[in-house]
Amino acid sequence: MKDGEPVHGVSLREATKVWGYVGMNSFGGPAGQISVMHREIVEERHWVSESRFLHALNYCMVLPGPEAQQLATYIGWLMHGVRGGVIAGTFFIIPGFIAMLALSIIYATLGSVTWISGIFTGLQAAVVVLVIHAFIRISKRALTTPLLKIIAVASFLAIFLFNAPFPLLVVSAGIVGWLISRSTIGSTAAKPSHGPTPLLADDAVPSPRAVRSAFRAAVICAVLWVLPIIALVLITGTESVFTQEAFLFSKAALVTFGGAYAVLGYVAQQAVGRYGWVSSSEMATGLGLAESTPGPLIMVVQFIGFLAAYHNPGQLPPIVAGVIGSLITVWVTFVPCFLFIFLGAPFAERLRGNASLAGALAAISAAVSGVILDLAAWFALHTFFANVTDRSWGPITIAFPDPTSIQLPALIIAAIAALLLFKFKLSTLRLLGICSALGFIAAVLGLTST
Repeated sequence: MKDGEPVHGVSLREATKVWGYVGMNSFGGPAGQISVMHREIVEERHWVSESRFLHALNYCMVLPGPEAQQLATYIGWLMHGVRGGVIAGTFFIIPGFIAMLALSIIYATLGSVTWISGIFTGLQAAVVVLVIHAFIRISKRALTTPLLKIIAVASFLAIFLFNAPFPLLVVSAGIVGWLISRSTIGSTAAKPSHGPTPLLADDAVPSPRAVRSAFRAAVICAVLWVLPIIALVLITGTESVFTQEAFLFSKAALVTFGGAYAVLGYVAQQAVGRYGWVSSSEMATGLGLAESTPGPLIMVVQFIGFLAAYHNPGQLPPIVAGVIGSLITVWVTFVPCFLFIFLGAPFAERLRGNASLAGALAAISAAVSGVILDLAAWFALHTFFANVTDRSWGPITIAFPDPTSIQLPALIIAAIAALLLFKFKLSTLRLLGICSALGFIAAVLGLTST
């Protein structure tokens, strides 16, 4: 056995095919991606038990970054050690990376064409509804006690009125949840498994050799994360867009709990507000594209990284700069994901039923709900109104739309999207397709602006 892998009868070659299938079919955001993994790994193939799957998911939800990709890496590591984790996590990323790179190039080169612009207007309108739906879905699961609801409201007000840094909200919520977990929030300990006997026994624990191998892999991941950033600083300086992207998305990888909807709250503060790399409408477009391609929704940062470098290419051709920016963004976003799994998964296997960990997770999830509500408001304002201005009173800053700049086509498309999603339960892909078509029609009829 390599890496101290347990005996379960699943070959690495067979597992690689499954992870490739999961990566190609990972549409629909974290819920859809986790559902695909659950069906393939727990229900169909019985690799691991329900309780072990949920335990791994709970740990991944505590981490910053895309929980679905990290869950794939975690289970891949459980089954086949470091090699399995790298294969599972990488195959989860590659299809979305290729698709997003192609779409980024199309958007950057053809986005000003009227019909292309109309398609993206439809995507942006759909994204508003999808983010609201995400808030409702997440809040139902996360806000199960009065205290958690208070944390969510406080988080929303802190970021909406005071522009509070997202990392501060996460850390504060985690500390609160940690302190009061045993008395108020309760435990999310995994329940005993039922159903067919899993191929990987529930009582199987990583061997010392597997733990040492995972630790070495974590060290390698840390080096692979840091060395390119040092090289960028030495080659391009600290003021280049490439170095700034490496710094920004590295920080995002460390502090963005709650997946893509949460990461956009932080990235929007920086990429739009601080650096001016992209516009608010481009942020919404990026999320719409990420929703319609396989892989983690956090691939939206690849779109932002591409456009940031494309708009600020320096001496390079814009397309070349965009591709480099895209690669840098994806690298510093996902290498930490492997680091967190290889460093923490061996210990997470020994933390089943830990009340303090469950409490911190519950509080962070509540804070993320508030951040996602703020993101929905932000997208709605900048999608439905052409002009939005900030007004300040001391530490309070509120965004006010200009009523005369209302974008009726986007508003109508969003209303149709809400009807299709909430009443008719249309899938994400179909919803985005219909809204894109409506945006195209509106553009052809001259109802949208370029």
